[in-house]
Amino acid sequence: MSSPKADVVVIRELIDNWAKAVRAKDFAGILAHHSQDMLMFDVPPPLESKGIEAYRKTWDLFFSAQPEPIAFDIQQMNIVAGAEVAFVTALMQCAEIEKSRERIKLDFRLTVGLRKIDGQWVILHEHHSVPAT
Repeated sequence: MSSPKADVVVIRELIDNWAKAVRAKDFAGILAHHSQDMLMFDVPPPLESKGIEAYRKTWDLFFSAQPEPIAFDIQQMNIVAGAEVAFVTALMQCAEIEKSRERIKLDFRLTVGLRKIDGQWVILHEHHSVPAT
């Protein structure tokens, strides 16, 4: 049986590796540790994606709007882990191209809900949001 401190370390590594996979456009790495029936709320439509296939498709849209090299950086991350459920909140930054073709930074928020299934942390929910302007 693992301790909450050990679980936090494992979850931090899982999220760090997920962000690294996004920067590398590594779809297998992006999808790793996600539930087949996961739910994601996102900034661009569709606002709700149900299931791993729908989630996978959202990355095509993300990458189509991203300048190279891909920015997907964790600025701050907090993790709360219980015996079976954990939450991650993070402030992150990516980039986008404006109409002028200028690269601009985009700050966003991330919330991830995980459940420990058969001893492994699995992402059940992801929520990406930007502050209202």
